Amino acid sequence: MTAQAASWEVVIGIETHAQLMTRSKMFSGASTAFGAAPNTQASAVDIALPGTLPVANRAAVEHAIRFGLAVKGTINHRSIFARKNYFYPDLPKGYQISQYETPIVQGGEVRFLVGDQEKTVRLTRAHLEEDAGKSIHGEALSGVVGLGAVGMFSPGVKIRNESRDLSTLTAIDLNRAGTPLLEIVSEPELRGAKEAVAYARALHALVMWIGICDGNMQEGSFRCDANVSVRRLGGRLGTRCEIKNLNSFRFMERAIEFEARRQIELLEDGKSVVQETRLYDPERDETRSMRTKEDAQDYRYFPDPDLLPLVVTEDMIERIRTTMPKLPDAQREELIASYSLTPAQASQLTSTRATSTFALATFAGAPSTAWPGLANWINGPLAAKLNEESIDIDKSRVSAEQLRILAIRMEQGVLSGKMAKEVFDAVWSGEGDVDSVIEKRGLRQLSDSGEIEKLVDEVLAANAKQVQDYRAGKEKAFNSLVGQVMKATRGKANPAQVNELLRRKLG
Repeated sequence: MTAQAASWEVVIGIETHAQLMTRSKMFSGASTAFGAAPNTQASAVDIALPGTLPVANRAAVEHAIRFGLAVKGTINHRSIFARKNYFYPDLPKGYQISQYETPIVQGGEVRFLVGDQEKTVRLTRAHLEEDAGKSIHGEALSGVVGLGAVGMFSPGVKIRNESRDLSTLTAIDLNRAGTPLLEIVSEPELRGAKEAVAYARALHALVMWIGICDGNMQEGSFRCDANVSVRRLGGRLGTRCEIKNLNSFRFMERAIEFEARRQIELLEDGKSVVQETRLYDPERDETRSMRTKEDAQDYRYFPDPDLLPLVVTEDMIERIRTTMPKLPDAQREELIASYSLTPAQASQLTSTRATSTFALATFAGAPSTAWPGLANWINGPLAAKLNEESIDIDKSRVSAEQLRILAIRMEQGVLSGKMAKEVFDAVWSGEGDVDSVIEKRGLRQLSDSGEIEKLVDEVLAANAKQVQDYRAGKEKAFNSLVGQVMKATRGKANPAQVNELLRRKLG
């Protein structure tokens, strides 16, 4: 059975926590830098020691407004910070400062491609809140510093554990406590794991594009919770389960697919789905129960008495609006209209702002016939090299100018596709620019029609059997003849000319 079974529909809503790019925390001046020694960046304000008062981070508020403008949401001129009460070891205050009834951003939408089809998902809200700390369990503590007896890190003190059984230990690192987050909540309008991942990728690209989040999923800067339910086609919404802290698009897809199958199997066996929070185990490729899912009333929200309502003026919104870059949707439409690209090509080229900038620089000055091919070079060989070496496109060893020259040489018939790939690899490796590599390696394509025709005649005369087979209807014989001509020219003949000459002479 699969989640795509004809009688069932998967319904998904995504809650995303995007860590905002600020130097200090949401309500204190403590640093947000990643990788510091445990518990060295948790200030008295972050853990609500007596006598401390929180003060909202202006940069975080501006980032939230920036996001609201990007998704065409309503930016509330007055929003309220609330206390969300729950008890967990890594929540030092016993509550989390968040926003509930009146968030800073309401509504909005995210547009993205699923295959070649565009989909729009509405947003419920985006609100500001602070992050909790981090619990580290069992074997993950190996080699880390801390105080084992208490279960909380203390800088410079090694874990004491006489039994050497790490499975019995849990340690708490409060460095993340108070880090500013923007929680972005979608409506339950996603249908299936692939749509959910496409939405998450688009949102990930957007928050990086507008400069409010670094998008580093390994460091926890961008985390998604997926609310998954299933229903009979046309039926009422089913009971949802929340899969927490998905920090990989691949794991998100697998987790949702497993959870949908699990729920369908339960319902088809006459059992019910229990509303709960679940974790995804990538090693076993399964979700497992974490705790019973709380509802809003369980958190006992109330306005934080230490924080005044957050007031945003129209002047502030307009000032931020003037600093907004052209957004991915508009950039994608421009690439399609101005450079004759497909929606899929344009979508890939707007996956990041840096990729879009590189593409526009590459297209500038290139003949219009080369634009689609250039898009394929950026989305194909260049993307593969960047991924292989884990570097961003602004660190590319093949510049936009060199990629454009490569495409022009192909348009001029100087290089075949195979030759161009060899030149690309050589430029990437530092052998020189495109033209110097062509000369050094003798990679100029043979396009002299007279010379090619002479070689074609010689190949036909020497391969009477293949000629006979082709005329008897065996298409593979033609490919063999093409190969013979290319071999005779050491791969330098123009393939299109070879094909055209052979077809004419065999016709």
